[in-house]
Amino acid sequence: MKTILSIVFGAFILSSCNSSSNKDAELLREKQRTVDSMQAVITKQAVIDSMRNVASEKEEKNKIEEDNKQALANSNVVQQAPQAAPRKKKWNNAAKGAAIGAGTGAIAGAIIGKGDRAKGALVGSLVGGGVGVGTGLIADGVKKKKNKGN
Repeated sequence: MKTILSIVFGAFILSSCNSSSNKDAELLREKQRTVDSMQAVITKQAVIDSMRNVASEKEEKNKIEEDNKQALANSNVVQQAPQAAPRKKKWNNAAKGAAIGAGTGAIAGAIIGKGDRAKGALVGSLVGGGVGVGTGLIADGVKKKKNKGN
């Protein structure tokens, strides 16, 4: 009976030890599942973060391109705006009269001066220029009086 009791007691102890090792193995498997689950979540989060970074980079790039297009459009608008041509200063009547008188006098002097046409043209241009300036000054005076009246 002692032997039987010893055998039963030994079997009980061995089964207890074996049960403990099964529990340890089960705990290790649970830990491994938890670690694997956490790694899967970390991997998914990394993919999500990567996608967000790509999306934000694309958005930033689009914004920069849009800003560049807007700046280009603004610069084109500025460049396409008609530039006011600098206003040319008009000749006054005295200057016009001098030029016309000198030209006319030179031609007339060359025609009239039979002996020396160059001398006739020179004298004609001086006389014509002087008469043209005088006439132009008179015209400017009349114009001033007319503008003062308005």
